[in-house]
Amino acid sequence: MAQLPAPDVAVYTNTQIARELVLSAKTIEAHLTRIFAKMQNDHRRSQAEVRVTARSPRVRLDHDGDGVAVVTFDSPPDNLYDEVMHDQLSSVIADFQAVPPRAVLFRAEGRMVSAGVDVNFFHTSPPRTLVQQLVAVTSAVESLPCPTVFAAHGLCLTWAFELALGCDLILASDRASFGLVERVIGLTPIMGGTQRLAERAGIGRAKQMVLTGDLFSARTLERWNVVNQVLSSSSFDQQVRRIVSSMAEGPPRAHAATKQVLARYRVAGVAGADEDLPSIAAALFDTHDFQDAVRSFLRHGPGHAVFTGD
Repeated sequence: MAQLPAPDVAVYTNTQIARELVLSAKTIEAHLTRIFAKMQNDHRRSQAEVRVTARSPRVRLDHDGDGVAVVTFDSPPDNLYDEVMHDQLSSVIADFQAVPPRAVLFRAEGRMVSAGVDVNFFHTSPPRTLVQQLVAVTSAVESLPCPTVFAAHGLCLTWAFELALGCDLILASDRASFGLVERVIGLTPIMGGTQRLAERAGIGRAKQMVLTGDLFSARTLERWNVVNQVLSSSSFDQQVRRIVSSMAEGPPRAHAATKQVLARYRVAGVAGADEDLPSIAAALFDTHDFQDAVRSFLRHGPGHAVFTGD
């Protein structure tokens, strides 16, 4: 069993959490070995069968009545990221950039979120081009003006965790675990996960997670400020939908303004955000949402305004 990190992760009142906190490197490598063996078998299938598989949707898009766009990764059994999934996800995100929904929820079907990337995908483009394309996906999600939420119900490795780090919120089941395990195949995370993990948890934690290649529980990453909230697995989907729907009901232009301010803070600190805040916030005063919400507040009190995005 891998040695527990110190000091804040080493002491627990719940021994079960302590046992499940960090999985050993041997456990991870055994799991990935099974996955890579499966991918090798898949690669040996006939080209006709591969073409049939390629036509099947890996990324499903549904729209809830409350304006939430639900992106579901569904490529059983392990939701491995491949060229088809990449193309489908990129297309969905491009649609969001053209017409932003009220909120976006990323989720996955199956027993896990994802076990990683199909290694055959690494040969689909020149290395530099491939990395640029992958980072562009995370950056595009990050730059959407609407709230974005990633829901992790189980094992969440490599690209899936990196995409989650590009979202505004990460919600995790109490059974979820996370890892950036690219060291197993001699890589560093190539979808922007390392730097975004450092942004949330600090450089030291990012080094710990990437250099060890260990898996960490949702509870641990919640303490590290990586996961925003850990939810009970017994009602995980329902709780996630309530949280996302609540954000979708909020003021779209104010949400976008909030993300603009924080994006400015990210590159220029408090001073830079202060410099841009007057122009960003002042534009909201002319919106129907602001004016109608103020009238609603004065007449009925808080919580009765309906925001249209105008």
